[in-house]
Amino acid sequence: MPSQREPYLTSKLQGFGTTIFAEMSGIAVATDSINLGQGFPDTDAPREILDAAIAAINGGLNQYPPGPGMPVLRNAIAAHQQRFYGLEYDPESEVLVTVGATEALAGALLGMLDTGDEVVVFDPMFDSYAPCIAMAGGVVKPVLLRPPNYTFDPTEFLAAVTPRTKLILLNTPHNPTGRVFTSVEMQFIADVAIERDLIVITDEVYEHLVFDDKQHIAMASLPGMRKRTLSISSGGKTFNTTGWKIGWLCGPAQLVQAARTAKQFLTYVGGGPFQPAIALGLGLPDSFFQGVASGLQAQRDRLLPGLVAAGFTVMPTSGTYFVTVDIRPLQPDGDGMAFCRALPHHCRVVAIPNEVLYAEKAAGRHLVRFAFCKRMEVLDEAVARLRTLG
Repeated sequence: MPSQREPYLTSKLQGFGTTIFAEMSGIAVATDSINLGQGFPDTDAPREILDAAIAAINGGLNQYPPGPGMPVLRNAIAAHQQRFYGLEYDPESEVLVTVGATEALAGALLGMLDTGDEVVVFDPMFDSYAPCIAMAGGVVKPVLLRPPNYTFDPTEFLAAVTPRTKLILLNTPHNPTGRVFTSVEMQFIADVAIERDLIVITDEVYEHLVFDDKQHIAMASLPGMRKRTLSISSGGKTFNTTGWKIGWLCGPAQLVQAARTAKQFLTYVGGGPFQPAIALGLGLPDSFFQGVASGLQAQRDRLLPGLVAAGFTVMPTSGTYFVTVDIRPLQPDGDGMAFCRALPHHCRVVAIPNEVLYAEKAAGRHLVRFAFCKRMEVLDEAVARLRTLG
């Protein structure tokens, strides 16, 4: 984060600076480190998905796709929501293809927020949330998730909801904590949204990456919530195609139209030949989706004991790509930012300081996030390097 005002930067974005993921990935390259910071896998999508993209390129699907997205993908998204959550959406008016989930979030926030509108968000949060809310003129109202289990205080949630609240932004499975919100928590949030007449935007990009027999609950599937929920996801995490940036949102036509109105002036469209490939992926059998989750669970179970052995206090994680650790057993001052900037030079491993993902910075100062979406041999080498810290 810059320490002084940037002279040409809008006041809305003062203090955000360069994203931590760009900084740490740059350090990873410069130091030839194992990058357990940014959340991208080091294996490719299934062969049939790659071949579908190649066929689309060779077949001439290289110009602008339709503004809402190719019909084949919008139909596949609608079928996915019906298949996994029992939710019916009209592919023509209730599904929108976006340039990743990040653009879907930006479009939704820019399309629905007026200056001074408040957004209740769980803290910590993915790093695009606060800047997008700021660009829309909105105000972040954080509700703290407390380790080790990252539960929240319902009283604090209720206190964050004011007459100026317009939206609740919910990420489950949750980045960076790996928390999968329970049915009781989801119903509590839904009850508040209904009582206060609020819209809920859900970031569900890790919807298929859930472990330990936990279940991802789609907010829109709860009674009374379909009409007030805008559900966002993408193909990047499920299909190991983070660079393709194919995302989407589903919801009532009026909410989708609000997001689409803003989105069309961001990128307009993107990823034409990748859209039919992701459509194919969404139709893969249940065994594929089960295998994605079980494979990542195995990778988690490979990394976590190594982090414990290296001396960290490790928080439980039941979803996503990520695990959070408390660094204070190794660095008593708990300066996670300094720790992560020094780590590549000490042992050539990169992690992310959770502090940058918190509105309440002090709450995350001593916490660091590692990604386990890597091949087993890469995780083993990272663990071997981290053991030199002790």
